[in-house]
Amino acid sequence: GADIVAPSDMMDGRIGAIREALEEDGFIHTNILAYSAKYASNYYGPFRDAVGSAANLGTSSKETYQMDSANSDEAIREVGLDIDEGADMVMIKPGLPYLDIVYRIKQTFGMPTFAYHVSGEYAMLKAAAQNGWINERPVVLETLLSFKRAGADGILTYYAKQAAKWLK
Repeated sequence: GADIVAPSDMMDGRIGAIREALEEDGFIHTNILAYSAKYASNYYGPFRDAVGSAANLGTSSKETYQMDSANSDEAIREVGLDIDEGADMVMIKPGLPYLDIVYRIKQTFGMPTFAYHVSGEYAMLKAAAQNGWINERPVVLETLLSFKRAGADGILTYYAKQAAKWLK
């Protein structure tokens, strides 16, 4: 069994359906991490390229079901809905360009709030470090600290293993 279930789509009613199914089957201690504020972002590019989904999108986009980057109030509404449906914690994705959202969610709801440091954010830092434009370790640690300062209780990052070594 899983300790946490984290559906990454934003389909309306998904969290409620999962919560109901978990409880009906006796999994009352399984937490739900809702990807409540998932923005239609260009920062997902490296991941989409790696899994081949960028080609599948063609000229279409995910803007029909992911949030508009200009709309910060929608995040508050979406998180509230997921909490009402039974979410135990929420995810903001991507994290770095939406630190204001991380802060607002944490201040508004006071519940466990996570930020996803996505592939494009990681790739930018890696490329800058490889080209000698930044000193990777302090810049990455500063970036991760910014998530915490904004209110994130946890960070999902491609830098997890490296950051753990640096912080050891």
